[in-house]
Amino acid sequence: MTVEEAATLLRSGKLCAFPTETVYGLGADATDPDAVLSIYETKGRPRFNPLIIHCADRDMAERLAVFSPLARRLAETFWPGPLSIVLPLRTGHGLADIATAGLDTVALRMPDHPLALELLRATGRPLAAPSANPSGRLSPTTADQVRGAFAGKVPVLDGGPCKAGVESTILAIDGDRLIQLRAGALSRETIETAMEQPVERVEEGAAISAPGMLLSHYAPNARMRLDTSPLPGEAYLAFGSPAPHNSLVRNLSESGDLHEAARNLFSMLHELDAAGVQLIAVAPIPETGLGEAINDRLRRAAAPRT
Repeated sequence: MTVEEAATLLRSGKLCAFPTETVYGLGADATDPDAVLSIYETKGRPRFNPLIIHCADRDMAERLAVFSPLARRLAETFWPGPLSIVLPLRTGHGLADIATAGLDTVALRMPDHPLALELLRATGRPLAAPSANPSGRLSPTTADQVRGAFAGKVPVLDGGPCKAGVESTILAIDGDRLIQLRAGALSRETIETAMEQPVERVEEGAAISAPGMLLSHYAPNARMRLDTSPLPGEAYLAFGSPAPHNSLVRNLSESGDLHEAARNLFSMLHELDAAGVQLIAVAPIPETGLGEAINDRLRRAAAPRT
């Protein structure tokens, strides 16, 4: 599929998955209510869970939301890149109400992937694009994973493997405060250093105001045990030098590189799922840098399912 073919689908109200630097997104014209509804129906996503809106450039983003000076500094510093910023909707924004789950705010980002930006420019419209997977399941980092997740029923613009491997970081702004609603591919420490101010974490149990805040999310079919060594019969998701183990092992990063671990996380969980394992033990991951996002995804993946 070419970019123009994908853009034609999107302009006609159809869905099309496309690559970003984080994970593959399930895209739809964010101004078309029926197209956005198709995202929720195809994913089985709860309607109260809002969507991230992807923009071709900052001018498109500023037509949708009101940017404070602090928000503008964030965008100038980190866009294009894996940062979504929750902002007040601008009057006359034109977005479908269902895309924002009826909130008066919207999460915006400008992806750092040449095909994604080319697609956004070719479509000429903002694209709602959550991860291209059934709701609550593993996010896809390759086109084949998208095809497998939806049994080939969703067209995919193939851009190769995603380089980050976990979703974007989501920040909210409250006056001069920065609040992290979701840990992601841009570490809190990197933001704090660049902005020269602290980034607070969202309070436990806060109301859902951005994507990725559901307790049970990003889950494989297998059950998971975290921060532990494997028991007999369990597969093992290792990090660093693995403990001796006779069952199936995938190592996020033998060298202990958190960037490599983030890039491998969903793909390796997909591989373990494909192998049909029932239980996965997961090695401890440092809670620093990108380790915060990795541990966030693992905790949600291991959470009890309703």
